Amino acid sequence: MTRRSLSFHARLSWILAAFLLVVIAALYFSVRLVTESAVSRQAAERLESGLRVFERLIDIRGRQLRDGVQVLAADFGFKEAVATGDTPTLQSAMANQAARINASEAMLIGLDGRVLASSLSNAVSGDSFRYATELRDARGQEHRLLVVVLDHQAHLLVEAEVRAPLPIARVVMGFAMDEALARELKQLTGLDVSFLTKEEGGATLATTLEPRTHAELIDGWSRHVHANGIEALTLGGERYLNEDVELSQGAGYSVIALVHSSLDEALAAFHQLDSRILLIALAGLIASLIGALLLARSLSGPVNALARAADRVGRGDYHTPIELDREDELGSLAKALNQMQRGIAEREHLIAHNMLHDDVTGLPNRSLAAELLASAVEARRITAVLHIGIGNLDAVQDSGGSEGVDQALRELTQRLQAGLQPGDHLARMLSDEFLLIVSDTSADNAFSAAVAVQQALALPVRVAELEMRIEAHIGVAGYPDDAGSVDELLRRARIAMQDAAQLPDGLQLYQHGRDDAHQRQITLIRDLRRAAQVGGLLLHFQPKVDLEQGRVYQAEALLRWNHPVYGVVSPGEFIPLAERTGSIQLLTAWVIEAVLRQLHVWNGRGLYMEVSLNISAEDLASMTLDQRVAELLQRYVIPGEQLVFEITESAMMREPERALAMLHRLRALGIRLSVDDFGTGYSSLAQLRRMPVQELKIDQSFIRELDDTCGDAVIVRSTIDMSHALGLKVVAEGVEHGETRDLLRGWGCDTLQGYFFSRPLPADAFETWLKQQPHLAARPRKEHS
Repeated sequence: MTRRSLSFHARLSWILAAFLLVVIAALYFSVRLVTESAVSRQAAERLESGLRVFERLIDIRGRQLRDGVQVLAADFGFKEAVATGDTPTLQSAMANQAARINASEAMLIGLDGRVLASSLSNAVSGDSFRYATELRDARGQEHRLLVVVLDHQAHLLVEAEVRAPLPIARVVMGFAMDEALARELKQLTGLDVSFLTKEEGGATLATTLEPRTHAELIDGWSRHVHANGIEALTLGGERYLNEDVELSQGAGYSVIALVHSSLDEALAAFHQLDSRILLIALAGLIASLIGALLLARSLSGPVNALARAADRVGRGDYHTPIELDREDELGSLAKALNQMQRGIAEREHLIAHNMLHDDVTGLPNRSLAAELLASAVEARRITAVLHIGIGNLDAVQDSGGSEGVDQALRELTQRLQAGLQPGDHLARMLSDEFLLIVSDTSADNAFSAAVAVQQALALPVRVAELEMRIEAHIGVAGYPDDAGSVDELLRRARIAMQDAAQLPDGLQLYQHGRDDAHQRQITLIRDLRRAAQVGGLLLHFQPKVDLEQGRVYQAEALLRWNHPVYGVVSPGEFIPLAERTGSIQLLTAWVIEAVLRQLHVWNGRGLYMEVSLNISAEDLASMTLDQRVAELLQRYVIPGEQLVFEITESAMMREPERALAMLHRLRALGIRLSVDDFGTGYSSLAQLRRMPVQELKIDQSFIRELDDTCGDAVIVRSTIDMSHALGLKVVAEGVEHGETRDLLRGWGCDTLQGYFFSRPLPADAFETWLKQQPHLAARPRKEHS
């Protein structure tokens, strides 16, 4: 019995052992399969997020490079060196700027595409640069960045025109997309990075992968033009997930960037846990099952957390830390991602800071100063500005060069900042001009501050071992006594500064007009009420060019007043007087009827034209405006679609709900509505979305001096994009130059208006102008034919 019992127990033990081994094996392989599947999925998600981070980093590097090139192209000394052909100065300036922005290549190209100066060995002076045309095309299409192949290696290039004031040359800078860049990107993304350059003669590779993988990688990605999505590939005996993005494709070449995530490396951390899983499983089926489930959960949670963090980084969230308290590889990866987030956030903060601050002194620039003043004006705070001009920077330049000027400016900045009171702001407006904003102080009271500033600047500065005295002249103006807007305040402060330059003490308050100007206002106010009856009012029409059709479908009706004593009075003078004295509704009523009368004449001649006119805040507050307009439309047999009413933002803010109701009633008549002088008022985006408008008109103050490097360019482009996102057409007024027209066309603006096309003309002259412009003349629209 004992032997048979032992044999039975032995067989039972073996059966149980076998059963347990089967269960353990099934458990082991099941856990392993689930783990590998989860890791593969998370690796793919991390690869997708890493690719977005990679693209954003390349874009940031490109923007830094573009800003640096534009700064060099705008530098006066560099322009002078280009104009005079001073090659050593050009080489030095380009080398210094390239070192400052981490560019590895720099060259100067003539307008004919020939190399004038270059740091590239294969770009010899006098030769035609291979990619000159492609760079110009990229700039014309607003791409700005171009990836090309030089010496069988990918390079990212940025071009900017050197203007003086017309284009005289093109400066190009870039950097090689080599293994050093790939390693830098790997440090930031945690993924292997490759740059594959394919040419007709073969392919070259710059990568962070091991050399044994290079041949297989080139062979695998040279068989097709561009991969879609994530692909699995075995490189050097190791499994990788790969995703690519095509950076450039040109005649006979293409450049592809790839990011790689090693599956074997990701799974390596899990393989070392196999023995632990088996040991736990051998302790018992239930214990092994519970342990395996807990283990899988403990691993998938951190991996999911890391994947979500990588996705947040890809979307631009660099401020949410990864809270993963682990000491293993996952913990190390979490720490690396946190460090990467901080690095990217610091770089973006630096870029944003540089857009609104002067790079020499660190002070706010003109754009930020205008924003600060706009806040004060919007809040109706008494504010004084001191416009400070430095008159002898040329002498400092002659003595100490550019570095001496920068040193002097920094020392002057420290002196000015030392005297700032709480709430005051100091900004650098131009190379030799500063602006001191003194809060809660009138211009008269700020004059003592101007004296103190001049005394502080009168002390000599040391430049190149020499002591030099700075000649400063200061103009003072205040809001609201001297000006009612930011532009007016800055302009009058600068006028006062220019006047101060002619005075011995170099100080000047803004001087108001004389008594005859006041008497002129009284006379104009008195005569405004009778202007419509005595026949002094007339309309001029300024064409509005539709960029999509290349035709004139609209014109703006502009009121003119021929005063019996003063002659032609500017609308900028009598319109504000009419608004202040309550005469504006009389003028608006006259304008509306005069416009409809003219439209009736034009329609009878087969000339279909939409005409826009301005509506004031008092008109919107009227309870009968829509009724009067409806009667006039019926009397002159004019469809409402031929009228466009332009409403200012400030007019909407006076009685928002009442004005909004009136706009809806006007819209019901078919009249199109436009927001005039956008950017100078107080309305919010939420208010704009409530208004039943179809058009937004950018104020001419943003357009007149517009170029693609000024601060207003950012505002104009953002306004166009925002308007189109809201379904609104965009009109830009104040277009005076062909370059401005080309910029606005490239940014997608719908309609242009300004002196570049035509000044405002009387009705008969307007018709004559249309006949002389057959390429712009409007064709009758079918719906109104």
